[in-house]
Amino acid sequence: MTLHDKLTAPAAANDAGPDPITVEIVSSAFRSVVDETFIALMKSAYSTNIKERHDHSTAICDRKGRLIVQADLSLPIHLASMTGLMQAVLTRYAPEDIREGDIFVANDPHAAGGTHLPDINYAAPIFVDGALLGFVCNIAHHADIGGMVPGSMAGGMSEIYQEGLRIPLVRLFREGELQQDILDLLLLNARIPEERRGDHFAQIAACRLGLRRVGEIVERYGAELIEQVWESLLLRTHDRMRAAIAELPDGAYRFEDVMDDDGVGTSDIPLKLEIRVTGDRAVFDLRGSAPQVRGNINLTRNASKAAVAYALRTLLDPEIANNEGILDCCELLTERGSIVDCIAPAPVAQRLNTSQRLVDVIIGALAPALPDAAVGAANGANTTAVFSGIDPRNGKPYLYLETLGGGAGGRSDRDGKDGVQVHITNTSNLPIEAIETEYPLRVVSYGFVADSGGAGRYRGGAGLRRVIAPVDHDCTFNGAGERFSHAPWGIFGGGDGRPGRFVLQGDGNETVLANKPSAVPLGRDQSIAVETPGSGGYGPAAERTPEAVAEDALSGKYSPDFLDRIYPAQRRG
Repeated sequence: MTLHDKLTAPAAANDAGPDPITVEIVSSAFRSVVDETFIALMKSAYSTNIKERHDHSTAICDRKGRLIVQADLSLPIHLASMTGLMQAVLTRYAPEDIREGDIFVANDPHAAGGTHLPDINYAAPIFVDGALLGFVCNIAHHADIGGMVPGSMAGGMSEIYQEGLRIPLVRLFREGELQQDILDLLLLNARIPEERRGDHFAQIAACRLGLRRVGEIVERYGAELIEQVWESLLLRTHDRMRAAIAELPDGAYRFEDVMDDDGVGTSDIPLKLEIRVTGDRAVFDLRGSAPQVRGNINLTRNASKAAVAYALRTLLDPEIANNEGILDCCELLTERGSIVDCIAPAPVAQRLNTSQRLVDVIIGALAPALPDAAVGAANGANTTAVFSGIDPRNGKPYLYLETLGGGAGGRSDRDGKDGVQVHITNTSNLPIEAIETEYPLRVVSYGFVADSGGAGRYRGGAGLRRVIAPVDHDCTFNGAGERFSHAPWGIFGGGDGRPGRFVLQGDGNETVLANKPSAVPLGRDQSIAVETPGSGGYGPAAERTPEAVAEDALSGKYSPDFLDRIYPAQRRG
């Protein structure tokens, strides 16, 4: 008997489903598919935001639209967009109306399950002997999707129509045939159409590669066994998460925080949460949070649910698979038309900042029950910097977009990490060499923001400082920051981290810009300093060891004045 026979025979004979070894082997095969398509998309893309920063995700969903497996390097926030796209596809089309060779594309948060317009979602149906088995999916953040500002991400936008091209659910390919008029429409509405075309075809190529690889798995194991394995994976995740919730003490856990502002006049915007735990059931009640705002920091409900699912997984059982089984464990209560459950035409381009804050709020609420898992507030932002203009080297328009990391909060057993993306996103930084090669820009300096990590028994991570100047031309800067007014808080007596800021520099002068500046002219003799927030510390500063304080001094991340003021006893010793 072959290995294939040994694996499949018990499943065919046993109504209880495949054995655990079979489940692991087959699920590993699908994990390899999504990891391979992730790499393929990255290596095929044109824009630095995808090929260098890896702002994309890949996944496989079943025929019911449930997310089964996601690439290891995928972004947690993209879980919401992929499941939203599946809901849109299956709501609009009956299975018999979906054809082999179709490829669906969408991005709209209000009409097609997306979370913001730059994230373009693709889905290609998987057919086996004429029957729909599931979907190969991917999502990529395009550096520009049109709209009123280059990069489609700055503050100052007050309705979604200003944020860029809204793509409802459409078939870019019908039974294998490209719908050229649809592609032409997508490209006409972007500022750098050649780059957008390259990124679209990278996503298409990833879909086709995924279909081939899934076909190879189906040929080996058969569709029936695969569907049984998928059900087992969802059930296992669901059961483990329920068991983890049951370990929490019953009760109500509350926390609240505020967003800095929405970029168009509203400040100190509250997020309020009550978590009610009863047995293996947890209800996340966000009612009482602010109504949706005019600025573009609103969340769709599926984005809020993705943040809750991420927080549950990281706090309770980080080793479980990131699939639909987690979402099924999240009971979420929201008010329609609120900042965490917005309705059209609410703008959402900077929704990730609110997702980050929501994760902080969940951690703050559950910290008393999970002191070893909780961390100080992270930089709480996805600090966005966009430079655009005409490249003097070739006379063509360019657009450089990056979202920069910052500090990660202090933990129960170690310091927080410096200068990283946190929580709901995990994109990379764009190397200096890539910036200066691809764009007519110079990175004047790059390092950590001094004294930005919150003090504590374990300090918070430091924020980043990157100074960028145009080379031989004038350009435009757009940005969006959070935790620029309200500092990332410490936990269990830890100190706050330092807020971020944007600074316009030139002629020996410095001007601190608004938290969400739009269309700032930048001369060839000027530069922009992007300083991202630090993060909160864990535990009282008095409990930090003298050895750790000495290391802080040697690292150069803290000034002598800061250390003398915060750790006087350790410095004297």
